[in-house]
Amino acid sequence: MDKVFNRLRNLDAYPKVNEDFYSRTLAGGVVTVVSAAVMLFLFFSELNLYLYTVTESTLLVDTSRGDTLHINFDVTFPAVRCSILSLDAMDISGEQHLDIRHNIVKKRIDANGNVVEERKDGIGAPKIERPLQKHGGRLGHDEKYCGSCFGAEESDEHCCNSCEEVREAYRKKGWALTNMDLIDQCQREGYVQRVKDEEGEGCNIQGSLEVNKVAGNFHFATGKSFLQSAIFLADLLALQDNHYNISHRINKLSFGHHFPGLVNPLDGVKWVQGPTHGMYQYFIKVVPTIYTDIRGRVIHSNQYSVTEHFKSSELGVAVPGVFFFYDISPIKVNFKEEHIPFLHFLTNICAIIGGVFTVAGIIDSSIYYGQRTIKKKMELGKYR
Repeated sequence: MDKVFNRLRNLDAYPKVNEDFYSRTLAGGVVTVVSAAVMLFLFFSELNLYLYTVTESTLLVDTSRGDTLHINFDVTFPAVRCSILSLDAMDISGEQHLDIRHNIVKKRIDANGNVVEERKDGIGAPKIERPLQKHGGRLGHDEKYCGSCFGAEESDEHCCNSCEEVREAYRKKGWALTNMDLIDQCQREGYVQRVKDEEGEGCNIQGSLEVNKVAGNFHFATGKSFLQSAIFLADLLALQDNHYNISHRINKLSFGHHFPGLVNPLDGVKWVQGPTHGMYQYFIKVVPTIYTDIRGRVIHSNQYSVTEHFKSSELGVAVPGVFFFYDISPIKVNFKEEHIPFLHFLTNICAIIGGVFTVAGIIDSSIYYGQRTIKKKMELGKYR
């Protein structure tokens, strides 16, 4: 057993020196303090890097199917009245949503940008007693109300009990409603008067849309839209005006939930219309994105890039409005938050301690033997 221990003792790469042979110097003490300070500084720097999360990104082909796209928006039109501002959406699959009102909030604003009134779109129409019946007479006490669609009925039992239902019936027929003052439902609800009361005001419209995850567009048009030969047109009725000022500010536009580091390039973008009128177009490329944080929480969202174009009415048919045309990228981006591996951190700490210790030893030895050489030469009289 003693032989084994002796062999192990001979393998000692760190031979010990008796303390009687130690020679401590002032230079060695300074080098020790400086090297210890450098070790501590590098150690805490490495610790900070270890605790800091690093976001790694990868690109993959998006193989998801049947998903929907969530669009959040907040847009201000300083010169367009809320009552004539409508939101429509359609996609290449043929799905269309006209005059969207669900999850939409409109705020009337004055010339200074102050909110005059805030209400959910489609709510607040007054109820007038004894409306005009489909047969031409006024509603009796024992009758059930069934308003006329003014020639746009789909069947004999079809009733239009509000101005919106009359306009919807006309939209389905592809007809233009030429004078809303003659429509009993619109007259009772004060639609025309409401438009006139909002003269000189602007509108802030905000809300969200849930659309198919395919290429499409949504737009804010000056007037309630209807569909004719698959083309959206502005039906402003007797109040129609092709010279609307569509200056606007996009306070917010995002496709999905927010995640750390997300930048929406259209947030805060402002456009002021010049002397020519027309439609302003945004062409957006949506990039599906998955973000996984350090706790494993997964956020499904989207990034996007955008280009812009103004189409003047002088160059042809240009419906006044702001149009957002979006397309879906086939490439998906994965972001994942990660820490530096612990073994990597431990390796770097060992390298710091060993490296600084070795370099400090070389510097100390150089100073020590340099001083000894100079001292010997001085003793021999070579230096005076």
